[in-house]
Amino acid sequence: MTMRSILLGSAAALVAVTGARAADAVVVAEPEAVEYVRVCDAYGKGFFYIPGTETCLKISGYVRYDAKGGDDVYSGGHVNNGSDPNGDGTYFKRSRAVVRFDARSETELGTLRSYIETQFNYDNGANKGASLPHAYIELGGFRVGTTDEIFGSWTGYAGDVMNDDVINYQSGQSNQVSYTFTGGNGFSAIIAAEQGSGSYSAIDPVTGLAIGGTSRSYQIDDYMPHVLAGAKYEQAWGGISGVVGYDSVIEEWAGKVRLDVKFTDTVKAFVMGGYQSNFDDTGRNQNWFGTWTGDWAVWGGLSAKVSDKATVNAQLAYESEGTYSGTLNLAYELVPGFTITPEVTYTKFDGLRKAASIANGGNDDAFGGMIRFQRNF
Repeated sequence: MTMRSILLGSAAALVAVTGARAADAVVVAEPEAVEYVRVCDAYGKGFFYIPGTETCLKISGYVRYDAKGGDDVYSGGHVNNGSDPNGDGTYFKRSRAVVRFDARSETELGTLRSYIETQFNYDNGANKGASLPHAYIELGGFRVGTTDEIFGSWTGYAGDVMNDDVINYQSGQSNQVSYTFTGGNGFSAIIAAEQGSGSYSAIDPVTGLAIGGTSRSYQIDDYMPHVLAGAKYEQAWGGISGVVGYDSVIEEWAGKVRLDVKFTDTVKAFVMGGYQSNFDDTGRNQNWFGTWTGDWAVWGGLSAKVSDKATVNAQLAYESEGTYSGTLNLAYELVPGFTITPEVTYTKFDGLRKAASIANGGNDDAFGGMIRFQRNF
């Protein structure tokens, strides 16, 4: 055997041994652990486990575009597009983005939940900044934080129209503490305390103008909060609900009752009535809860799903000072998650609201239209 043959044989053996060891190394090496996001089906669709925890999270929201034209159906006159302080513009346009975070987990005291909703508005060519309409914590039936005041939300707001509060039935956002009892037979009840928010000025019932130096805050001014209590009974046919609130600042109260009926799987209706004590037509003692004009008010509405994609919604409302309003819309789901809704509203003003409309350059009635494009996710 020559020296050349010996060298070639040695090289071949070395390559074979090295290749075998490399192959062994690939087989033996352990892959790194990968933690996949798991679906959480305990609280409904859209929840997932936050990696490394037993907390379920849902991220949702919507993007919306509104365009309004005609009269301002809330106060008379034309809608304000931001170019004219008197509201004599053509269109009001708003783009809005909303993002929600809903985190839940189970504890020995019940479900622990935290809910956050952020909102961003762009009105008539100007950014209006961010707001926090909802931020609260729930444990079992207890809730603490800020959200819509309970007098408006407990009975289910009003109808499925966009201008549902021309005759107002709610006050707005407030810091609050509440406890909700939920029974197993469709019965539930709530007790709550609220701080209140915002302010108002007294109105001259003749001229309809604000009276200087009469501004008063809806917020409590001592340790006594605004207090509420409510109950509801819900079944397959619909439900009955009621709520009463006591304004601790002016020491007056207001209450609402509501009946909901589901006639079929596609047709439903409601009627709701409200009453407040010691209504003052100048608004000097405006109730935090009774935000309609007059001693009492009534709302009624109907929703009918007329096709797989289209739903017709209507609402009528009247307050005892004489103002009434009617709204009709058609919500059309063009594709899943994207709905286009044209709507028209007519308001006939009377009493204090008629005087205020005329004083601000409006008439005793108003007719307006709007269209909304909304993509939910």
